[in-house]
Amino acid sequence: MKTVKSEHLNALCDLILLVFSKKALKRVVLSKPDALDEIKSVITPKEISGKSALQKETFSRDNKAYHFNLRENFESELLELVSGYSQINVITTAGDAQYMRARSGKESILGVGKIKSNLENGSHETVTAEKNNKKKSYILSGDEDFLKKLGVSDENGRVRDKMQSKFRQINKFIEHIESIRDKLPSESINIYDLCCGKSYLSFAVYHYFKNVLKMDVNMICVDLKKDVIEYCSETSARLGFDGMELVCADINAYEMKLKPHLVISLHACDIATDIVLNKASQNGADVILSTPCCHHELNHTLNCKTLDFVARHSMLRQKMCDALTDSLRLMKLESEGYSVLALELIDPEDTPKNILLRAIKKKNPNPEECQKLKEEYEKTYSFLLGR
Repeated sequence: MKTVKSEHLNALCDLILLVFSKKALKRVVLSKPDALDEIKSVITPKEISGKSALQKETFSRDNKAYHFNLRENFESELLELVSGYSQINVITTAGDAQYMRARSGKESILGVGKIKSNLENGSHETVTAEKNNKKKSYILSGDEDFLKKLGVSDENGRVRDKMQSKFRQINKFIEHIESIRDKLPSESINIYDLCCGKSYLSFAVYHYFKNVLKMDVNMICVDLKKDVIEYCSETSARLGFDGMELVCADINAYEMKLKPHLVISLHACDIATDIVLNKASQNGADVILSTPCCHHELNHTLNCKTLDFVARHSMLRQKMCDALTDSLRLMKLESEGYSVLALELIDPEDTPKNILLRAIKKKNPNPEECQKLKEEYEKTYSFLLGR
């Protein structure tokens, strides 16, 4: 094998091996290849014949895909596999890192220190490697009655082509709920879906707790669209979902009658996400799972000279404001006694709106620490607004 001499590539390989050993590696995306017949490659953790492995899938310009498995001798083979690419993104549950090689040959690598720090602090989730050639197993099969009633599946239980993305989305959301089941009651649960919209997720979550886990469920779904609420109410009645109540109301004015154990929200538009998070935290929700939609508020009010070098580019300004807005939301929840994480809901190829904000109420939050976090949040927010 060809020996590749690159301090940055060696450091990147060491990082990949580290996050792989810690079961924090999600994927490595290799792009801008030197080979003219190649588009890109992706390396993912796999379980092959009962053993941990890495699999490289290369996509060529003749619409073919080629696989190569690294079962042993990772150290000697990995460097060869990542060579020949000008951009490499390492995506993990402890953060992301990026390697870049300019045309001049100059190399750079970012994000390594943050990932290592998060690994040391335990600030990451475990990734379960998929078994090679194994069909993806979902919590929902597609044959559930509510999916047929909502038009996600046909009468034979086959998920309709145009609804495949939605089906994967709600399945993934339930997987996130399943990962924090120990933070929720085990027999009876109060759930709120705020800005529920067409309620695909509402029905799926109710079904999961009621029919899969066999729990006593009180679920309240709130949205402003009267026609949608009426339709979903009728569907709920036909399905016999007795513990599911759909309410037409403004979530900002709506008062929670029951103590919320779980508050969910899927793609609440713009500041509606902030209203959802505030409503949930003010009522002491045990767990909050919210996937934001579009962000406009900070984009309109941002006034920070330090960030002008990004903000002067409209597309980059919007992306930056998206990230800043979600970071501020998590800071605020932290100051209110929650343990927080920003997670990937689903593959970006399905939807660009794939960030999931997760907040879990701490049992005994430190008041002094919360006050310090609140002051930090207010200082950061004021800084961004130029106050």
